[in-house]
Amino acid sequence: MKRIGKVLLLVVLLVGAGFGYVQYKKSAVEHSVMDYLINEEKIPKDDILYSEPFIANLRGDKNWMVCIKLKNDPKTYYYYKHKGDVILESYIENGEEHVQ
Repeated sequence: MKRIGKVLLLVVLLVGAGFGYVQYKKSAVEHSVMDYLINEEKIPKDDILYSEPFIANLRGDKNWMVCIKLKNDPKTYYYYKHKGDVILESYIENGEEHVQ
């Protein structure tokens, strides 16, 4: 009985660690993108209507992306972070994707 409890605890810890890692990566990329937009691109924080980190199912750093929607801009932007730089991967305008 004690062995089952230890195995169950180990499984819960592994699942929790995996979930925590995913949340950390998404949060870190979102923070970097927001910092880039506000400090480098000089976009006022109030002009950023929507910021959503997500897993893109792409290779490497592109797997961790952030969707950005700006006030008075019809485009939806998708950014990722690679080697410390924030990179615009693509944007959608009028339902058409434009890859950079």
